[in-house]
Amino acid sequence: MAQRLKVFVTSDGLTDYVVAASSRAKALAAWGAHQDLFKTGGAHETDVPDLVAAATATPGEVLRRAADTHAALASAPKRSKPKPGPSKAALEKVARLERDLAQAVSDHEAELTDIEAAREALDVRQAEVETRFVSTRAELQAALREARAALR
Repeated sequence: MAQRLKVFVTSDGLTDYVVAASSRAKALAAWGAHQDLFKTGGAHETDVPDLVAAATATPGEVLRRAADTHAALASAPKRSKPKPGPSKAALEKVARLERDLAQAVSDHEAELTDIEAAREALDVRQAEVETRFVSTRAELQAALREARAALR
């Protein structure tokens, strides 16, 4: 059995919004209300014949007209649903990728530090080898000169 439709009205001061729904909760959902307008007195059920006729002809559809007038009702533009925020999985993925990036940067910096230390150690060793070579070459050149001189 189909539920009996009731007609509900709310206003923002400039526009009256009318909807035929089976419950107050469904009327609030049709209006996109985030609070109980019935509890605060911002909405009520009506039995005005022209409102009832127009609203029950299109159940669930929000109709509007200028506030406090007897103008004809028109369909209210559909309210777009707000875009939902990011999912928990998407937030976790971003957090994981940020951690991975930070770790990659840290690893890279550590490797560069190791390479720089190795380069400095090679520079020290190269200097030692050069010093030893220069000393050995000088000794060998002196010995060679003496040996050549002895041949003459």
